[in-house]
Amino acid sequence: MTAWNILCDFDGTISVEDVIDSLLDRFGRPGWETLEQDWRAGRIGSRECMTGQVDLLDMSRDQLDKHLSGLWIDHAFPAFVAKTRELNTPIRVVSDGLDYAIHKILGRYGLDDLPLAANHLAPAQPPRQWQLTSPFQAEGCRSGTCKCACVAQSRQSGAKTLLIGDGASDFCAADRVDFVFAKHRLIEHCRAAGIPYVPITGFEDALELLPKLLDGSLLEEHAQPERIVAIAR
Repeated sequence: MTAWNILCDFDGTISVEDVIDSLLDRFGRPGWETLEQDWRAGRIGSRECMTGQVDLLDMSRDQLDKHLSGLWIDHAFPAFVAKTRELNTPIRVVSDGLDYAIHKILGRYGLDDLPLAANHLAPAQPPRQWQLTSPFQAEGCRSGTCKCACVAQSRQSGAKTLLIGDGASDFCAADRVDFVFAKHRLIEHCRAAGIPYVPITGFEDALELLPKLLDGSLLEEHAQPERIVAIAR
């Protein structure tokens, strides 16, 4: 079998809904919608957008934890993780979301030990205020978590890299990996860019496809010889 590393997005991929969006809808003070519009229009990057939006959250830790307790993940994700461990295939969660939320949600499934790259959410002063820092940002990247840098790190082992994702935060990284399991908006990006991928609706599909990826047959079926995989500098 070919050696692979797996990088997996969280919001909308592992999780059923986007965590930060759900928090802003419930606890956001006025102004977060303007930041969202500026980000969608390309006037600001996701790191600037999310830093500003987190500044506008008005919630206690108890309220945060109660809200997170009502958010769910794809029902087949635990089985997918179990299969990757059985097959000795490393998986890392790479997210432009919130580390605290990801740990809390995955912890309910016994999966909070998964390696994680995400923005750091911490309480601030005065009470009910929060702040965002981005320990996985990279120079020249406007995202909070530079997924391209995560791809470059993954490649250092010499293994191939699979990306599992769903949206705009995954576009750049998708250009640099060997294969993609794509949901939602990422499907069209991969199709337009000629990136080898398969569409999935969730981790039931991913679980079925994983053995074919590891034995090489999936890559052969979807190989595009004219495409050169870019290496993140």
